[in-house]
Formats: sequence, C-alpha cells, structure tokens
Amino acid sequence: MTTPTPSRTSVPPAPDGGQDHPAGVPETIRRIVSEPPAGDGRISVARLDGTRTMPLRELYERSGRLAHHLRDVHGIGPGDRIGILAANSLEWVLLDLAALRLGAQTAGLEPGKFTPSAELMDRYGLRLLFTDQPTDTPGTPPAVLGTDTVLGPTGPGDAPDRPLPPVTWGSGDVTTIKFTSGSTGVPKGLGATAGSIDSSLTAVQEIFEHGPGDDLFVFLPLSLLQQRYWVYSALLHGHDVTLTTYEAAFATLRRVRPTVVMGVPAFYESARRQIEGRLRRSGGQDVRQAARALFGDRIRYLWTGSAPASPAVLRFFTDAGLPLFEGYGLNETCIVTKNHPGAHRAGSVGRAVRGKEVLIGEDGVISVRSTHPVNNRYAYARPGDSEKVFAPDGTVRTGDLGHLDEDGYLFVRGRADDVIVLDNGKKVIVRPIEEMMRVDPAIAECVLFSPTQTDLVAVVSPAALPADRAAIAARLAAVNAAAAPDERISRVLVADRPFSIDNGLLTSQYKPKRPDIAAAYHSPLHAQEAGIHA
Repeated sequence: MTTPTPSRTSVPPAPDGGQDHPAGVPETIRRIVSEPPAGDGRISVARLDGTRTMPLRELYERSGRLAHHLRDVHGIGPGDRIGILAANSLEWVLLDLAALRLGAQTAGLEPGKFTPSAELMDRYGLRLLFTDQPTDTPGTPPAVLGTDTVLGPTGPGDAPDRPLPPVTWGSGDVTTIKFTSGSTGVPKGLGATAGSIDSSLTAVQEIFEHGPGDDLFVFLPLSLLQQRYWVYSALLHGHDVTLTTYEAAFATLRRVRPTVVMGVPAFYESARRQIEGRLRRSGGQDVRQAARALFGDRIRYLWTGSAPASPAVLRFFTDAGLPLFEGYGLNETCIVTKNHPGAHRAGSVGRAVRGKEVLIGEDGVISVRSTHPVNNRYAYARPGDSEKVFAPDGTVRTGDLGHLDEDGYLFVRGRADDVIVLDNGKKVIVRPIEEMMRVDPAIAECVLFSPTQTDLVAVVSPAALPADRAAIAARLAAVNAAAAPDERISRVLVADRPFSIDNGLLTSQYKPKRPDIAAAYHSPLHAQEAGIHA
C-alpha cells in the first residue's frame, strides 16, 4: 500500500496528540498504573436484578491486590498475555487494570466468537484465560480459569503489603490485542499501542470535558477497546462509569440516570421506536418527556459511531432534547473524527480530533494518519491483509468513501467494497439507499445486493414480527420514486427472522454482516419471483 496524495487534509497531527513524559511514557497510562484515582468517582455494574457500586479508589486497590496474586501465584509479568472471554463485569475491569499494572498484555475475546480451549490459548499466546463460561468440561486446560475466582484475592489483607514492581509503558508498547468486528469476514487481531490509547483519551477529554458529576453508561462489550476507554477516563478525571450489557441496557437506563450514553446506531434506532411507542400510548406526553422517561433526566449528550447513523435518528434525538453526536473511527485507527457540542455539522461525522489527519485519495477513499498509530500491521490475519490496510508509517487505508468540506468536516458515503457495479457500468453507492429504506420504523436493517448485476435487490430485517409488509412495500415505493433509474430497488426480501448477533447476521457492534446475509438468503436472492416487487 502507498500513502495517498490527499485532495484535502483535516487537522494535521499535532505534536501534543498525546501527552508523553520526556522519557516517552504516555501520561494517561502512567497515571492509571501508578496513581490512585483522584476524587470520589465510582464504578457501577447494573444488571436486571440490581446495581453494584464500588468507589474507584477501591477498584484501584483491588486491581493492585489482583496484580500481586497474578504475579505471585501464576507468574504473570511484563510481556505475558492473559485472555478475557466474558461478558461485561467488575471482574473484567479488574483483570484489565491488573494486567496494565504488571506490564502484561490482555486479549479481549468476545463471547460468541470464541470458546475457551487449548487451541485458542496456543493461537493467541495466552498464559492464562479467564472466562465466565464453564471451566469443568473435559479437556479444558488448567490455565483456563473462571472469572468467579477473580474477586477472592482482592479483598483487604489478601495481598502482600508491598508495592508492585514499577512498570513503564512506552508509546509503542502493545497493551492489548483487540479484534475487528468480523463484518467482512474472520476477525483480525490487532495490537493496540499505549501511545494510541493515550492520544485518543487526551483528544476525547479535550472536546467533551468529562468530569465529576458525569456518569458514562457503557453496554457494548469490554472486549472492544474503546469501551474500556471510559473506565480509564473515570480513573483519570474523577467521573462515574456504569457498565451493563446490551440486553439490560434499556431496563437499567432510567434507574442509573447517566449523563452520557455510549451506543451504536442500532441501539438508538431501537430507542426511537420505544419512545414513539410511549408517545402513542400516553396521549398527552411530548417527545422530550418520553425520551427522558427512557434515558433518565440527567443526559448531557449521546455518543454514537461504529456504523452509520441515519439522519432521521440524529434529528429525532436532537428534537427530543438529547443531542446525539456521531463520530468515525475503525479498530485500526481508534477515534478519528467526532461531532461534539463545540463543533458539529449535520450529515457529517465531525472534524478530525487532535493527533489525527484525514486524507482523501484520488479514488475518494479515506485514509487516516496518526501521531501515535494503533499499529502498522495486524498481529493475527491472513497473509497480505496488513499490506492492504497499513502503509509502513502506520497510515490506514480505511476502505470507506468520503469527502471533506471547506471547514474540515468529514462526510462518509459508504464502503468502497459496497459499491455495486451494474452490467451497464453504472456504479451504485448502496449506503444512502439503505439509509432511505431504514427511515421507516418497520425496517430495522436493509442490505442491498445485485445478484445478476442488472438490478438491486434488498434484504430487509423487520423491526418486529410479524413483519409489516404493507409498510415495507410503501417504503419501497417512496424510495424508488425519489431515486435515479439505476438506483431503484426491484424487489425486497423480508427476512424470516430479524438479523441478530445470535444468528450470525450482525456483528457485536450491530453492523450487518453482508457476506453472511448473502449466504443465508442466496436462494431467494437468485429467485426472480421471490419478495415484494416494486
């Protein structure tokens, strides 16, 4: 891969994209591993049956005791790697912090994608693997431990009364292995450097100013590194953080009363449907009251990214008094651009954060250059995958199409791989058409294909069962009426079951997995008589 010649760039990486000490130690990571958190911040784990809360100072103390236990009992030290294969929990956080304080790496393994085994440990070089899955099945290696063993050695008096050996993380040191979503195939493993984490934490704090009084609500898996950022941010800036799971998110939102919610677009699509349902049932309630009834009464702003958010959803939450700020980033880049209270533009994903530079190639593909790159190659991938994405200097070719306006706001049009080329040579960018279909509340997801390269066929995931086929047909007619001839959808296949993580048609970030959807609906996609016809 060669670095593209930019047609326009956005916010060249600044020397202070992170905050290194003179010795090259990222300041935020140094503070996390060596200084007790300031202030009275708390971490809470919210479940359907209640909420457990712990002061951040106690979390820090317990992580130190766990680090002693891992070091003294299991021999874990600098350069070792432990895997964590579990749902969000206090144990997950403690293991992650203990590893940081030992100079050891973590591998965040998402339940559903991985199963505990000797083969998994060998593949990713794990000294230990902690999981909330059963560990007493035949053939499970002794180094696979239950997360229910984590809290035991963290109480007062459970560790030696001596400091941990000092640990220094350099900017280029890998702290964790994170995995891509798998939306385009088998997940790839990527080592994230301390410098890239420091740079992202610093940039986000600069524009959002999280602090005492804030409570950041996190429900996406902690195996996704960005979700751990909010725990690190709490330790650094003294605010609260609440962890839960996607399944419990709506049930716990109002009880927790967060000030910030970190969610993917699919979450806000679902929230909009729930709010609209409240409005239909309540009669006199306005949209702001209905939104507060779901999210609580303390929301300062809502955060979204990872997948495109529809303009209709963004407008809905703005009108409801809950500003929803969209951003852009990839596993390979961390956070690149972000709308925020001080600078936002409708339709864009914001301007580049400090330490990032956006480049648009002659082919319209977005590339990203970082002061502190996440890495310059994958740690685990097929031969040739790294060269397709990374330039030698760490510049990342994203595969997304976009442009920058005169003020440096980035507009993303879709994936270069998702451009359908018809047999007449017409190139169709599918994302805007899919977004137009998803405006209707009856449609949760829409994915376009062209099995014969002559026309467009949509596979639609209904928002509820039974599917509202009349509403879907009406939306098809409305979208086609506004489209150019080659961008009209000839027919719609209505999925017999909504796309989900469990059935393998959505990633953990709730993005459709196009290859899997194409495979699941191969027969009706190629059957001209199938579906709702335009």
